[in-house]
Amino acid sequence: MDIEKANQETVERMMEARPVLIGLGKALDVIPGMEENLLLHAGPPITWERASGPMRGAITGALIFEGKAKDMKSAQQLVESGEIKLEPCHHHQAVGPMAGVTSPSMSVYILENKTHGNTAYSNLNEGYGKVLRYGAYSEDVLKKLRWMENVMAPLLKEAIESSDGIDIRALLAESLHMGDEGHNRNKAGSILFTAKLAPLITRITADNQAAADVLTFMADNALTFLNPVMASCKAMSDAAQGIEGSTIVSVMARNGTDFGIRVSGLGDRWFTAPVPTPRGLYFPGYSESDASGDIGDSTITESAGIGGFAMASAPAIVNFVSGTPKDAINTTLEMYEITYTEHKYFTIPALDFRGTPTGMDLRKIVEKDITPRINTGIAHKEAGIGQIGAGLVRPPISLFQEALVAFAEHYQIG
Repeated sequence: MDIEKANQETVERMMEARPVLIGLGKALDVIPGMEENLLLHAGPPITWERASGPMRGAITGALIFEGKAKDMKSAQQLVESGEIKLEPCHHHQAVGPMAGVTSPSMSVYILENKTHGNTAYSNLNEGYGKVLRYGAYSEDVLKKLRWMENVMAPLLKEAIESSDGIDIRALLAESLHMGDEGHNRNKAGSILFTAKLAPLITRITADNQAAADVLTFMADNALTFLNPVMASCKAMSDAAQGIEGSTIVSVMARNGTDFGIRVSGLGDRWFTAPVPTPRGLYFPGYSESDASGDIGDSTITESAGIGGFAMASAPAIVNFVSGTPKDAINTTLEMYEITYTEHKYFTIPALDFRGTPTGMDLRKIVEKDITPRINTGIAHKEAGIGQIGAGLVRPPISLFQEALVAFAEHYQIG
């Protein structure tokens, strides 16, 4: 078995994947394996009993949105009885930020990898603060979701389908040159994305007010671009999954209770450990004692070579996650120590256009005892409150040690 050859193939497939946004559709209609009685969530598999506060809040809100529950108690009964099933987004070619909960009637972006033919999906972004993905489910949260579904989604769907597709990899590469890192900072990308959609939206509708409302919402939300970026990274990751003999970590994901990883050469197996609590900057009135454990599928960005790995391209992010501009550069430099290659298409001006660190190698992580750096939002530990800050986190080293032992056993090494 040639591990180097396998790893080279893995990172090549990841880098050469070219995800293009081709449409929007109801989750039930477009996500493989989606069912009326199914909710998708972030991270590895979880039960209601073990779910964190924000995960329970998001599940509750999604079931109220679907008209299947009235409150948390009835939502809990539906899930614990088995009437409503919970499964990871990652098991259905999908991803979701923070709690990541996607319900059957929610609209999702459809991304097609034009290089390898696989597809990936993600829901729409609600913005910062008190939102479903952070576990809030009050009437104002649900009202926004209904507006997004009834007004915003139909316009986006028609606009996207009227185009030749929107090359998200190209927009992402450009945004990295404009101060983004693709995970917690997507200000430039959101501007570029909105600019691409604006003429399409205005061309396909005569409802000027609806067009203005949708474009204003997108322009005011610096995370508008995050969800299609995540789906793009999922398409890249899936293209690099299942390469025999590869030690490249293809997925990192959290559900608020467990931190999970997958390795390309070990198929769909999850390796899990308790999630750490992020450290960072908190909104006024909150502190680390209020924080939930780390949560979300958005670490798919780091898995694909951006996010925390590309912090050198986004020094201003330290105003949001803590630290100094020098820390941002040092973070990227450290990540070169544990990755297999440098990205062909994602480059960093501040490092003389060096490619971002790409392809986390289990062997290097364990040997050097350096774990990935992740940029993340912070949710309140109790359901219903929402976002309380943003910061940085590292997964436990035990995840990678366990995965490396399993790799050695699987391939009968040593």
